[in-house]
Order: sequence, then C-alpha cells, then structure tokens
Amino acid sequence: MRTPLAKSSKKLSSRSSARGSVKSASKAKSTRLKPATKRSTAGKARAFKATQAKPAKAKQRTTPRPAKSAKRAPTVSPKKASKAASRVLNKAKTKPSKGKAPARSAVPVPRTTPPAPPPQPTRDEAAALKAFEAAHREFSRGHFAEARNRFRALVEKYPSVSEVTARSRTYLAVAEARLRTELALPRDADSLYDRGVIELNRGDFVAAQELFERALRQEPEAAHIHYGLAATRARLGAIDTALKSLERALDLQPNLRIRAQRDQDLNPLRSDPDFEQLVFAGRE
Repeated sequence: MRTPLAKSSKKLSSRSSARGSVKSASKAKSTRLKPATKRSTAGKARAFKATQAKPAKAKQRTTPRPAKSAKRAPTVSPKKASKAASRVLNKAKTKPSKGKAPARSAVPVPRTTPPAPPPQPTRDEAAALKAFEAAHREFSRGHFAEARNRFRALVEKYPSVSEVTARSRTYLAVAEARLRTELALPRDADSLYDRGVIELNRGDFVAAQELFERALRQEPEAAHIHYGLAATRARLGAIDTALKSLERALDLQPNLRIRAQRDQDLNPLRSDPDFEQLVFAGRE
C-alpha cells in the first residue's frame, strides 16, 4: 500500500512536470515567433525606405523655370491703364506742344488731279493723217492705181511719222498686188460679173466692187451688173451710192424688186426710207 506522502509527491511531481512542459512550450513558441517578428520589422523598414525614396526618383522638369527677377514690375489694372492713356491723349489734343506742328493723321488724303489733256498732233502728223485718209478712200473705191500713188507719196514725204507710214506701206503692198492681178482678169463683161459674184460671196467686197465697175464700163445698161454693184456697196457701208445703183437696176429691170425684198446683201439699206419706196412701193 502506498502512503499519502507518496501520493502527494506523485502529484507534486506531475504538477512540476506539467509546469515544465508549459514553460518549454512557451519557450518553443517564443523561439518560433522571434524570426517572424524580425521579418515583419524588416519588411516594414523596406516599405518605409521605398516610400521615402519615391520623391527622389521623380521626373525632372523639361521646361526650365523662369529666372526670378530682382524686382517685380507693379501690376496695373486695365481700367487704370485705359484711363491714363485717355488722359494723355486729351492733354495732347487740348495742349499742343510749343514750337511743333500738330501731328497729321496717318491716313493719307487722296488728291484729285485733273486728267492730263491728250497730246496734240504735230503739223507733220496731222498732214500725214489727212493724206492717209485720202489714199484709203481711193483704195476702198477700188481705184488701186490712184491709191498706190497716194500711199507711195505719203511714205516718201512723211518718214518721221512712223505709225502712219507703217500702215501706208501695208496698203501700198496690197494695192500693188491688186494691180498685178489685173492682167489675169477676164476681159468680157459677163466673165467680170461672174468673178465679181464670187468675190462678193467670199466677202472680198472691194475686189467685187472693182470687178462690177469694170463690167459696167463694157455694158453700162446691164441691170444685173448694177444690182450686184448695189449689193457690194451696201456691204461696204456706202448707203447713198448703193441706193443709186439699186435704183438704176430697178429702172432697167423692175422684176428685180422681188429679189431685192429678200436679198440679205441689201440688209444695210432696209432702215433707209428710200429703200422702202424703191422696193416695196414700186414706181410707175
């Protein structure tokens, strides 16, 4: 049988063993937790260093900062500036500076100058123009021999008038060419009339007039030749001579009135009252 002392000693030994086990367990826990605490503190230190180092790694500014001026100019409001400017302008208007003329306006005022009169022709120029008109009149009538002589005399007499002499040489060349072709022209009236009609249809009214006049020299009583001459002169604008030729043609052959009423070559004469009386009224 066991004694009570032995039981108590067993209890005490069990308690002490339990306490030792608890202490050993706590020691084991403490030894296990120490590395974790060290690691956590090291991670916190790294995070703190990272947060502290971030501002140092900020991007540098590309645009340089403006240099600070030693003294800042005083700021003036726009209202005050406008008032000050208006005061200065009013003083300049009311009180002109002594010894100085007032400033002129910047906008230039256009001056109205009268147009220059046209230059008056000299004595030689006026005489050359008059001679040219006379020669051209003969040329338009088909008198090429007379026109050639007049143009030739003009060129020889007024060589200083360059513009008139240049035009005169052109007409002189044409007149000489016309005179050279006269040798190849037909001689009888009917052939001359046929060539005149061809030139009239081509639009060469001067040549047509010359051919009809040549034909009339051989047959002065041919009504159809007078009629062709009237149409040619109407195309040239010679209204009076065209009406005379038409009147002569209708006197010789009255049935030509029907043809004259629709002939387009006589259109320049239709506004004249004499044409109406000749063609539409008829003559007894």
